[in-house]
Amino acid sequence: MRINHQALARISITFKHAVTVFILALFIQGCDSQKALSRVSTEATILAFGDSLTEGVGTTKQHSYPSVLAQLSGRKVVNAGISGEVTEEGLARLADVIAETNPDLMILLQGGNDILRNHNLQQTKQNLAAMIALAKEQGVQLVLIGVPQKQLFSDVAPFYKELAEEHKLVFDGELISSLLRTRSYKSDMVHFNKIGYQKMAEEIYQLLIDNGAL
Repeated sequence: MRINHQALARISITFKHAVTVFILALFIQGCDSQKALSRVSTEATILAFGDSLTEGVGTTKQHSYPSVLAQLSGRKVVNAGISGEVTEEGLARLADVIAETNPDLMILLQGGNDILRNHNLQQTKQNLAAMIALAKEQGVQLVLIGVPQKQLFSDVAPFYKELAEEHKLVFDGELISSLLRTRSYKSDMVHFNKIGYQKMAEEIYQLLIDNGAL
């Protein structure tokens, strides 16, 4: 009986290729199942917590990003934004807001007023860290949105990225900076218009999808 070594070699290569494809498929499936956020049900509540960018200064309440996000996601989104609020004030009210709304997920966007008013940013970071800890203690998933430094066309303030890394958070440090660089999205120097908040909601909606929440 003659052995066709070339045929055996081809079979071996084909088998190895099939095994590699199979292992790669399992790896991709495993990565896909390990999303950063747990899916929130259609009955879930999302808490949008922050200052004027959450409240929707520059447009009407119905066109604020939480309202648009509610339409996009089909979930209840509570707008807990207060214009002009600094992180110290936000920290003071967060526990009550969580108790009242019982959210499954919180989008935290705060610190802009601390930056604009030249507050001690180390204290700002500590205040945000305390908010993050409070949400986690209550079993609330959290997404952090960063605010740019107090410079024209600047990138996100570094302490946001530090917080995201330290607390292993889903984080977007580009969204607000990018929108503020686009004049057609703005109602003034620091707030958005209807189009800007629509874009903001769409980006956050996609962020939630990409990380498994929706």
